[in-house]
Amino acid sequence: MSITERNTDTTGPAAPPPPGRSTPTVASIVRAVTRGELPVRVTAYDGSDIGPADAPISLNIRTERGLSYLLTAPGDLGLARAYVSGDLAVGGVHPGDPYEALRVLKDGLRLKPPAVAEAVSLVRGLGWERLRPPPVPPLEATPRWRRVVSGLRHSRTRDSSAIQHHYDVSNSFYEKVLGPSMTYTCAVFRDPTDSLEQAQANKYDLVAGKLALKPGMRLLDVGCGWGGMVRHAAREYGVKALGVTLSRAQAEWAQAAIEREGLSDLAEVRHMDYRDAPREHFDAVSSIGLTEHIGVRNYPAYFGALLDRLRPDGRLLNHCITRADNRMPVNPGAFIDRYVFPDGELAGPGRLITEMNNAGFEVHHEENLRQHYALTLTGWCRNLVANWDACVADAGAARARVWGLYMAGSRLAFERNEIQLHQVLGTKTGPRGESSYPLRPDWTA
Repeated sequence: MSITERNTDTTGPAAPPPPGRSTPTVASIVRAVTRGELPVRVTAYDGSDIGPADAPISLNIRTERGLSYLLTAPGDLGLARAYVSGDLAVGGVHPGDPYEALRVLKDGLRLKPPAVAEAVSLVRGLGWERLRPPPVPPLEATPRWRRVVSGLRHSRTRDSSAIQHHYDVSNSFYEKVLGPSMTYTCAVFRDPTDSLEQAQANKYDLVAGKLALKPGMRLLDVGCGWGGMVRHAAREYGVKALGVTLSRAQAEWAQAAIEREGLSDLAEVRHMDYRDAPREHFDAVSSIGLTEHIGVRNYPAYFGALLDRLRPDGRLLNHCITRADNRMPVNPGAFIDRYVFPDGELAGPGRLITEMNNAGFEVHHEENLRQHYALTLTGWCRNLVANWDACVADAGAARARVWGLYMAGSRLAFERNEIQLHQVLGTKTGPRGESSYPLRPDWTA
């Protein structure tokens, strides 16, 4: 099965080279920038090929435009552009779950810069016209330096624009990918055979246990998505819960679900920036998957705002993706920044805990759920594969390909410990150490 549908809108056959100039084949270009045996079969629009004929994974560079994407943006961005546009097809995997292709490429593809003389010869043969970047696919966000027209990074207007780019796609699309829980955050698996729905309920119960939720308490859930935590806390724990999200589509879906489930007396979701959430003192605050969007330099203001909304002795549970260590850069790769989470940033777990401490929280517990997120992404990819035609109808083939690529790639990164998922629990401890936090954790995983 091919990772891309048959695309008849190509750039056509290669133009003949000018007299006296020999155009290198695509296969010769691939050989010039790789070393050792290729782990995949590569074929191209010019009829050339390279790599094992019996390789289970194959790449087909279908157009000149696809080659130009690869040459003008080496790395994940060029690959993504060619793939999303349909100019690069991948055989041997389903477009909803290209995990095996990514694993094979990551483990077996060894790139190298060509020798100077070889590079000069290739450029002369290709011609500068072929090294001019083609227009990028419509789904691609503008580079960071050009987003200033939407406001400074992590300003209210720019954050809203970034959230809409990712979340205001189609509620119907998300229903098919995420499943009935409509929960777009890491689940918690008691066993690898747990269903995705059960694992998401496990996660909400774990958060509720860490926050010690009880009937009558008030919960603020910032970055609440489609209201999964809000509804779970109200339904299962009798908590009066308020969720806020920058996505209008999420808020509308969540509020309708609250009314449908008869939870309107306890639960509410508002289309609102977390910075505008009510300043009344909540008993607990949950932040599940928001920290990735706010910007590392904004951590002090972010944790300070959450502290201000807690009553004395209240608890915060912060759940977010992190880097694997504190030395890695905070900015994501180009593909993630342009196609998935514009302006997203990840810090190491030490930075996260430090900023919570500095804001005034006493940190009591931390836990890494990295392996759980790999299992969660496996479930989402499985849903995308099962509902592929409907997802394409909802959001378009290009966006569906982006999602398959992003989720499978993220699964691999979690498995390889390149990124992690941390839950950090803190309390608003009194000035003299007043705290009701138990001697030992009072929840069960």
